[in-house]
Amino acid sequence: MAVTIALFTRDLRVHDNPALTAAVREGAAVVPLYVVDDRLVGSARPAGNKLRFLSAALAELDAELRCAGGQLVVRHGDYVEAVDRVAAQVHADSVHIAEDAAWYGRCRLRALSERLARRSCLLHTHPATLTAVDPADCGPHRPDDEVPDFATYFRRWLSAPKRRPLAEPTELIVPRIDSDPVPRFDELGDAAISPQLAVGGEITGRALWRGCLADRRQPRGRATGELSREGCARLSPYLHFGCLSAAEMVYHTDMATTDGRAFLRQLARRDFHLQFLVARADIARSDDGQGERQAHDPAVVGAWRDGRTGYPIVDAGMRQLAAQGWMPERARVIAASFLTTTLRVDWRVGAEHFRRWLLDDAASDRFTWQQVGRLDPGAVGAAERYDPEGNYVRRWIPELASLPGSEIHHPWRHSVPTSVYPAPIVGRASA
Repeated sequence: MAVTIALFTRDLRVHDNPALTAAVREGAAVVPLYVVDDRLVGSARPAGNKLRFLSAALAELDAELRCAGGQLVVRHGDYVEAVDRVAAQVHADSVHIAEDAAWYGRCRLRALSERLARRSCLLHTHPATLTAVDPADCGPHRPDDEVPDFATYFRRWLSAPKRRPLAEPTELIVPRIDSDPVPRFDELGDAAISPQLAVGGEITGRALWRGCLADRRQPRGRATGELSREGCARLSPYLHFGCLSAAEMVYHTDMATTDGRAFLRQLARRDFHLQFLVARADIARSDDGQGERQAHDPAVVGAWRDGRTGYPIVDAGMRQLAAQGWMPERARVIAASFLTTTLRVDWRVGAEHFRRWLLDDAASDRFTWQQVGRLDPGAVGAAERYDPEGNYVRRWIPELASLPGSEIHHPWRHSVPTSVYPAPIVGRASA
């Protein structure tokens, strides 16, 4: 009996999963496998929000597989060793896995391919599983690209082949094999988590996506990019963990609408960032070794992290990050620009804080921090543009809620006591 392995990584779903579909089609039996990689989970710098989201996503994936008569097989330990042991145990003919753009993921794939070849087990990688389109269809970034041209990439992305979504398997035959329990958060780590963290998983993610689709069908005016209107951006953690398929989202998005075009652009930009990191692996690994860090005042960084800088638009974003493990892209750019250009703090200090708290794409986050020095230092002045009525700030800084309209962005004009809300951390904010 031919046995295949569907090796889950950041594609924690049964709907539109090319690796799972191919494994089921090829084998008389299939092992749906997830390895809790010690090198990631056992990090000295644990990202508690991601671990909590991951544990819920694995539980929902197991539930979906059981609906088709299967189950998720879980192993812990060294990634390559764990997969190799399972392949030997079930005499697997092949392993199917999503193609990965991340530097560490590609290193794992090379090592795994070499190990499996020793027992004549083939490793098949499937593109357009973590991304919306196959990166090969969009043209490569040059390794010396400092500021890639997204406009050119987007045109290629729009014309690239788009596949139809794949149906979830209706029947799974899993060979007899032992499995570790689906890990709970307390087994994955004890790092701090956000109190309002979203629940991870395909079941939850698809429910949120259905609500997003219904919302996009409602007539509305021109998209404004306001921070208070988060819309489908809240789906980004589910895309990051592969609980939702970017390719499936593209297929069901109507480009004839303003919201539809804006959403497709977001999906294309996510692919863009991931593909850029393939060409610029040095950026993906630039946490610690790229040059001497700038000195900074710990009290200043602490005020930024805690949302106590005295600049409401910055503080609102940082407080949302702490509360939910997520913040709108525009809020990320404003906060990052403020830290690096106004407070003059090394970008890696901010990037590390985002890494520990943000749920979603590391590629997009890394790109933001690499490019933030090129932004207008007056990014804080965009508060009235992106939060014209002050609704975003009012939600996250309730102590200023009594200030009318856009005046919430200028609390210094209203003699707000510093015991209620701090004065601007660097001089007087521009009016």
